[in-house]
Amino acid sequence: MTPTFLAVPNVSEGRDSTRIAGLQGAFAHGVTLLDRHSDADHHRTVFTLAAEPTPLRDALLSGAAQAIETLDMSGYDGLHPAVGALDVCPVVWLDPADRDAARAEAVELAAQIGGLGVPVFLYGDLARRPEHAERAYFRNGGLAELWLRMEGGELRPDHGPAFPHRTAGVTLVTARPPLAAFNVELDSGDPELAGSVAAGLRESGGGLPGVRALGLVLSSGRAQVSTNVHDPLAVPLAEVVERVRVLAAPLGARPVEAEVVGLVPAAALAGYPSDVPIRDFDPAVQTIEARLRPAA
Repeated sequence: MTPTFLAVPNVSEGRDSTRIAGLQGAFAHGVTLLDRHSDADHHRTVFTLAAEPTPLRDALLSGAAQAIETLDMSGYDGLHPAVGALDVCPVVWLDPADRDAARAEAVELAAQIGGLGVPVFLYGDLARRPEHAERAYFRNGGLAELWLRMEGGELRPDHGPAFPHRTAGVTLVTARPPLAAFNVELDSGDPELAGSVAAGLRESGGGLPGVRALGLVLSSGRAQVSTNVHDPLAVPLAEVVERVRVLAAPLGARPVEAEVVGLVPAAALAGYPSDVPIRDFDPAVQTIEARLRPAA
């Protein structure tokens, strides 16, 4: 049987409702839109799409073209690090048996996005050099720094032109299983405190395996620990909250609210604590399994 894949394109626009609506129309063309999450502070919108491979690739190319046409990275000022109008575009397999097919789809998608005039770097499992596995490798210093690194010959894209698109920057593409984009807010407005908690939480700092984390302060004044949990079945969200609690307590802070960006596997919510509510989240409808039921 032809597999159903998800895709989770992240675009660098979270404020302009007209542009977001246009992007949604382009990305959702001929596929099922499972979710849309926009964030003004992060200046980012995340779409979750589901389809068989060919219509999914067509929709992603349509959305990529819309992002290239309508978004300009020269004025980007979001809290979320980004280097492209279509910043990241993962193809997501749901069945491990479909892993190789998803990888092949992602590589073909990368080549076709490159054909639109945007350099594409493969990351994660598709990275062709070990240092390319992490998105942070490309994002450190922002698009301006990435441009210098490409001009200097340090970085050569896997597909597309040798230098960033004048307004759309570059795009990062991979294939992966579902992850959880999960943010925890603290009863503090101290950016150094948020950074310290994030440093202790992420895998590279000796924290939880597969967790990437940044410390930020939102326009509300609250500190946020913004995470990607690469294996939310092995490291459920409850474990992330508890580790944040342990790290924040000696600094005089505690987690008070959380946020899920997009959809998560239902199993990621196992044992989730009631004292750190997930804002505007209904587990009966905002898991991958729940959203795929009516789409099946």
